[in-house]
Amino acid sequence: MTSYPPGACCYQGVKHEGQATGSISKLNDFEIYTTYPVDKSTENAILLLTDVIGHRFINAQLIADQFAANGYFVLIPDLFHGDSVPLNKPEGFDFGKWKAGHGPEKVDPIVKASLQELRNKYNSKKIGAVGYCFGAKYVVRHLHPEKGEIDAGYLAHPSFVDADEFKALTGPVAISAAETDFIFPTEKRHESEDILKTLGTPYQINLYSGVEHGFAVRGDPKNPVTRYAKESAFLQAVQWFKEHLGA
Repeated sequence: MTSYPPGACCYQGVKHEGQATGSISKLNDFEIYTTYPVDKSTENAILLLTDVIGHRFINAQLIADQFAANGYFVLIPDLFHGDSVPLNKPEGFDFGKWKAGHGPEKVDPIVKASLQELRNKYNSKKIGAVGYCFGAKYVVRHLHPEKGEIDAGYLAHPSFVDADEFKALTGPVAISAAETDFIFPTEKRHESEDILKTLGTPYQINLYSGVEHGFAVRGDPKNPVTRYAKESAFLQAVQWFKEHLGA
């Protein structure tokens, strides 16, 4: 593992305020949230793969809208077929049992269908993918430009990423890491760095002090340290995609 499996910190945090501007629709047997840039172009797209709170979480939708404001068409699939984890789920929730029902055999087909939708229906020429926590694993698994999958990836506080998956990626990847993170701790971050050095693909890793796992999605915006890190991590992603996708 280049990161540990998800834990309780993966569904704890703060709900953000705001009004989403995108819309919910259906792709095959799962929901998607889509949001357009001002010019309605879909040529440069971002596939946003969420944490366990899912595609209907306002925080994720507001982030998608921010990417749209920066020129990208964004699609967020429901990775869990309606079985996402509620924010701040009470103690006693069997997260291990939940995870067992949402492995690659369930999630990979959703990611593949979403990529096909972007390529075929929306005619997206370049696709970046954002993976927050749980979603990071699937950015890594599909970061293969030569296969027509993801062209460039961005991960924030990744979880559940297998070392062999990481070694197999073939596209550029950027990572936002938290100083305090029991799922992506220092030794796992260094392991990821060592792997990336051998791959020959562009990479970037930013470490944000004073924040914990989940800060890029569920951090408290009233905390100035957390707010700065969250905003800076988003700008890191935008700059990465502008370099490797255009727009």
